[in-house]
Amino acid sequence: MSPERKTMRRKTHAVMVGDITVGGSAPVVVQSMTNTDTADVAATVAQVIDLAKAGSELVRITVNNEASAAAVGPIRKELDALGVKVPLVGDFHFNGHRLLEKYPDCARALAKYRINPGNVGSGEKRDEQFNAMIGKAVEHGKAVRIGVNWGSMDKQLVARMMDENHRSPNALDADQMTREIMVTSALESAAQAEAAGLGSDRIVLSCKMSGVQDLVAVYQMLSERCDYALHLGLTEAGMGSKGIVASTAALSVLLQQGIGDTIRISLTPEPGGSRTTEVKVAQQILQALELRSFTPQVIACPGCGRTTSTYFQQLAQDIQDYLDASMPRWRTEYPGVEAMNVAVMGCVVNGPGESKHANIGISLPGTGEQPAAPVYVDGVKTVTLKGEGIADEFQRIVETYVRENCGDARLQEMSVGQASARQRQP
Repeated sequence: MSPERKTMRRKTHAVMVGDITVGGSAPVVVQSMTNTDTADVAATVAQVIDLAKAGSELVRITVNNEASAAAVGPIRKELDALGVKVPLVGDFHFNGHRLLEKYPDCARALAKYRINPGNVGSGEKRDEQFNAMIGKAVEHGKAVRIGVNWGSMDKQLVARMMDENHRSPNALDADQMTREIMVTSALESAAQAEAAGLGSDRIVLSCKMSGVQDLVAVYQMLSERCDYALHLGLTEAGMGSKGIVASTAALSVLLQQGIGDTIRISLTPEPGGSRTTEVKVAQQILQALELRSFTPQVIACPGCGRTTSTYFQQLAQDIQDYLDASMPRWRTEYPGVEAMNVAVMGCVVNGPGESKHANIGISLPGTGEQPAAPVYVDGVKTVTLKGEGIADEFQRIVETYVRENCGDARLQEMSVGQASARQRQP
């Protein structure tokens, strides 16, 4: 089992969102958002439960009108009655100040308010309405995410900074100016929130862009200028592989640099697709970077001319499905199982080597090879499986390994030793 990598994280204030810590020395938190009509209590509760079961540690819901604000309290009560304690974040735009004032149950039930500085009003009303929302956060002891979005920036701030830039002898180009405005909006709004009584340990900042390079640049700038906790996310990431690849590219760069305290993958679901996909992608990013472990990983070869049979592909899928189905029980009974690696390889070229490097590995026969599958446990060949029952036998070996090893401190020591040995491999 690979130990989680100790990345040099940027130092930030620790922010409590319900009973979840964001920032400080806490692990990077996975967040998601419902797409139900919040006024539909049953549908929203059902989707929050799905997201929480998938591993979302914070769930944001839209609070855009009186019906949705009135529903927040009942949603929280129903979730609590079902034992689902995931903190809820309220997403406010335009009328949040009125909704939080009129519906105190909503203000109390939410663990965090998300405020977009570009959508809280203009002129004198902007400051008044922003301060009103901050006042409610202070009153109820809530955290606030000040979320700047490049699609809805503060028009007055844009006009002011564009005019200053035009007069400057060292004027920035359009891309640089957009990034500067984003960062300035976040920092000025945070300063205003603190002036209104909200502590720095209640503030999370985000500056969401839809371009990978823009997002990376903005968060690098933001991280150099403040020590607030930061929420990462590529806004309007897109559908399918495009959204997954773009989000992974942007967030991985930042996380590798120690930037980011909570993340969300803003995927457009496929028609009929599950909202939980974005949670799984976020978890996979963190696990691939060895920042956190969520579920045992299957290492499987892609196949080539040596593996014309699809048997190993099916076995790899069966094993992954088996691991996923077992995790709710294993997570409780066998702490540490989420860091386990299982290798399912398709031929003799890399099969034995990869299998030895996993906690449990099986090297299946390729085309023309002997119909035998050696199994390796912690680098040692233990048995060779043959016949039609290889899949079932291998699953029993995995189950036995989990039962006998996971949660044992000696296993963690052995894992560190194995990881070091792998790093020494040429």
